[in-house]
Amino acid sequence: MEITVTGTNAFTYPHLHVWDWRIAIYLFLGGITAGVLVMSAIANLRKGKAAARDKAVAIKIPFFAPFILSLGMIFIFFDLERKLNSFWFYLSFQPLSPMSWGAWGVGIIIPVSFLYGLSVFPPEERNWLRLDILKNLSERLHPHMRLLAKISFGLGIFLGIYTGVLLSALVARPLWNSAILPVLFLTSALSTGAAFVIIAADRTCVKVFFTKVDIWLIVSEIVIILLFFYSHFMSTAPQRESIMPFFQLSGEYFWYGISVILLAVLFPLALVIKLLEVQEEYEEGDLPPAAELKMKLSAYLVLVGGLILRLALIHAGQIGKLS
Repeated sequence: MEITVTGTNAFTYPHLHVWDWRIAIYLFLGGITAGVLVMSAIANLRKGKAAARDKAVAIKIPFFAPFILSLGMIFIFFDLERKLNSFWFYLSFQPLSPMSWGAWGVGIIIPVSFLYGLSVFPPEERNWLRLDILKNLSERLHPHMRLLAKISFGLGIFLGIYTGVLLSALVARPLWNSAILPVLFLTSALSTGAAFVIIAADRTCVKVFFTKVDIWLIVSEIVIILLFFYSHFMSTAPQRESIMPFFQLSGEYFWYGISVILLAVLFPLALVIKLLEVQEEYEEGDLPPAAELKMKLSAYLVLVGGLILRLALIHAGQIGKLS
């Protein structure tokens, strides 16, 4: 007996799925890590580092970046059906496989970002490291901090793009099969990274600086989302049909329609709040409670929007089919 698996036959549909919410969480945490690496590298590489002496941004955030990515790897490990077989990824490298690039890339990013995190500790802050071996390693790496920051910047860009390439390479999923998707995921990663820095930063000038950075990133993200939907609408019938769940508010597609409404509210609202904040003049020191609340609120809106974006695309992408 011959069975043709197309994704729409009675044996597999609608129970056939590729990934679930755990992969969306992994992509979200990977995006935050990518953004954090890029933003912390910018903070540490700025001339004079006048705005980088914020301990949270210049020191603590780079150190925590590998742990955020490792947490994301835990979610993807839980999603694996045969967990013990995951080591096969590291027995060979397939240049044409996005999954192979991702496995090796993440395997390199975690230790390199950890070394970068150790290198940013100045002598007066090394007491924060409890183990002597970490203190000694930090002392040796500190002279190479700028080099490690540049490498981390490039690895952050790679990680942000990879999360989109991983999906866009699946031709059988019309919603994901778009060259715009890696650009969208990279922009979203940088935006969530900037938002994370705004929440964690202590100094006013650092919060304001990354608020200005995030404004441009949010504008870019909104434009790219619109282009993503437009390119699908003007493409083939399967790609046009793949975006239809986002524009319906009934039946099984209700949550996808809600996700678009939420994104249409969260990102513009965060943008408006940020634009209002940068109009104010703040002296260095403690922010007024109202101003700090607005900055953190807009940052949280960006983070929630980034998570909703990935959850919606992961699940909606598995509804569409080529035929």
